[in-house]
Amino acid sequence: MHFEEIAMSKPKNQKLLRDQGKNWRIEISIPYFRSVLQNTVPPLAFGLFILGGWYLISYAILDEKKRFLLQPPHKVLVNGFFEWGGRDGLAEMLLSLWSSTKVAGIGLFFAILIGFSLAVLMSQAVAVEKALFPYLVTLQAIPILAIVPLIMFWWGSGQTSRVVVCIIISLFPIIVNTLFGLQSAEKDMHDLFTLHNASSFTRLRKLMIPAALPAIFAGLRISAGLSVIGAIVGDFFFGKGEVGLGQLIKRFSSELQGEELIAAVILSSALGVAVFLFFTWIQNRAIGRWSDRAELIS
Repeated sequence: MHFEEIAMSKPKNQKLLRDQGKNWRIEISIPYFRSVLQNTVPPLAFGLFILGGWYLISYAILDEKKRFLLQPPHKVLVNGFFEWGGRDGLAEMLLSLWSSTKVAGIGLFFAILIGFSLAVLMSQAVAVEKALFPYLVTLQAIPILAIVPLIMFWWGSGQTSRVVVCIIISLFPIIVNTLFGLQSAEKDMHDLFTLHNASSFTRLRKLMIPAALPAIFAGLRISAGLSVIGAIVGDFFFGKGEVGLGQLIKRFSSELQGEELIAAVILSSALGVAVFLFFTWIQNRAIGRWSDRAELIS
C-alpha cells in the first residue's frame, strides 16, 4: 500500500515541479524584459522625436529655396547612403572612413603608449609629477589651430601630421585618468605591501595597476572618441595622402551638398560611437566581473 501511495503521488510531484519551473521562468523573464524595455524605449522615443523635429525644420520652417541647408532624413538616406558609385557615393565615403579609422587608431595607440608611460613615471616620483603636469595642462589648453603651422612645418601636410593631431588631442585624458587610478589604491594595502618589503615594481604590478584599471578604461573611452575628432580635424588642414572624412566634409560643405554632408557627419559619429563601445566591451570583459567601480565609471 505504501508503494502504491508513492506511485500515485509521483505524477502530482512532477506536475508541481513543472509548475514551479514555469513560475521561476516567468519571474526571471519579467525583470529581463523590463530592463530591455527601459534600455531601448527611451533612446528610440528620443530618436523619433529628433526625426520629427528634423522633418519639421525641413518642411515647415525652411523655405523651399533654403531647404538645401537641411534636407529631410529620407533624402539624406537615399542620396547619402543608397548611391554606391560615383564621385560622392557611399563607396568613396567608406574608403574615407577607413582612412580616418587608421589615422585615429595609430594616433590612439601612440597616445596610450606615451600617456601610460608618463602616468607611471609620475606616480612613482612626486618630483616628476610636479615637473611634468603643468606642461601637460598647457599642451591640452593650446588650440590646435594655433599650432597647425608648426605641425605642417615639422611633419609636412600628410598622414603623419594627422596622427600628431590625434596624439595631442587624446593624450591628456589618458594621463590624468591613469595617474588618478594609480594613486587611488587604498593606504592599508600600501601598508600591507610595505610590511612584506615589496619592491616598487611588485607594488605597481600587483596593487596600483589593478586598482587603476577602472579609471584607465574610463580615460581610454574618452580618448578614443577624441582620437576620431583629431583624425577628422587633421583632415581639414593636412590634405595630402589618402582622403579622409574631414576632407569629404570640407568638400561637401564648399559645394553645398547637404545630403552627402550629413551622411559623412553620421559616419564620423558612428565611428566615434563604435570605438567607444569597443573599449566599453573590453572593460566589461577585463574588470566587469570583479570591480564595483567599473559600473560607476561606465
